[in-house]
This record gives sequence, structure tokens and C-alpha cells, in this order.
Amino acid sequence: MGKPTPLFANDRNAAALLDMKPVEFRGLVDDGVLPKPTKIGGFERWDVEQLQTIARGEAAEGGPIAW
Repeated sequence: MGKPTPLFANDRNAAALLDMKPVEFRGLVDDGVLPKPTKIGGFERWDVEQLQTIARGEAAEGGPIAW
């Protein structure tokens, strides 16, 4: 059995999923280009599936996404 796929990622790992530096990722989040994190146990985490959808360009095809 392989390594499980994470459901949520911290900012460093979320940035890596989009091939960015964490500071670039945070800037896009702050500018509203990327979704804000979800608070889980007091920690900020991003939905990996949502980031993958954005990276594939599917977020724009399906209409607006509420973040």
C-alpha cells in the first residue's frame, strides 16, 4: 500500500503543489487570487483537492468558486 494522499496541506506544502515559493503563495491568498485556508485544530490548512482543481484550470471552467 502506498503513502496516503493528504486531504489538507500547510502553506509550504500547498505552495509546493502549485510550484511556488511560500511567500508567492501567501501573496496570492492575501490578494484573493487563491482561496483562504480552513482552520483545523487552530492550524491553517488548504484543501488539496481544491488546489489541484485550480492547478488544472478546472476552477475557471466550472464558473465561480466561493472561497
